[in-house]
Amino acid sequence: MRKKSSTPNRGFRIADQIQRDLTDLIARELKDPRVGMVTLQGVEVTPDYAHAKVYFSLLVGDPVETAEALNQAAGFLRNGLFKRLHIHTVPTLHFLFDQTPERAADMNALIARAVASRAKDSEG
Repeated sequence: MRKKSSTPNRGFRIADQIQRDLTDLIARELKDPRVGMVTLQGVEVTPDYAHAKVYFSLLVGDPVETAEALNQAAGFLRNGLFKRLHIHTVPTLHFLFDQTPERAADMNALIARAVASRAKDSEG
């Protein structure tokens, strides 16, 4: 019988801590002008903590250029995480643009148009 892990949500806690630390590192220590107003949406860590997908969104700027800049700075950011985190393996970082906020805005616009159209049809 397999022994139950004493820390069942450790991966989620580590991902959350990585997100908090990366937010601070990007805001305070990353000086790349291609990285503008970045918001980290979430972090997914593999079970062996070797890799982490970091999802981000932007207020202003080009997502492709920003992803490229963040991925080029991944080694620098990983080194900063190594100094802050107290885990054996600090994951390799992979930055991905998160399109969820844009998709949500598009869906809200579609729903609003459908409601307005239905209201117009019911009046006439």
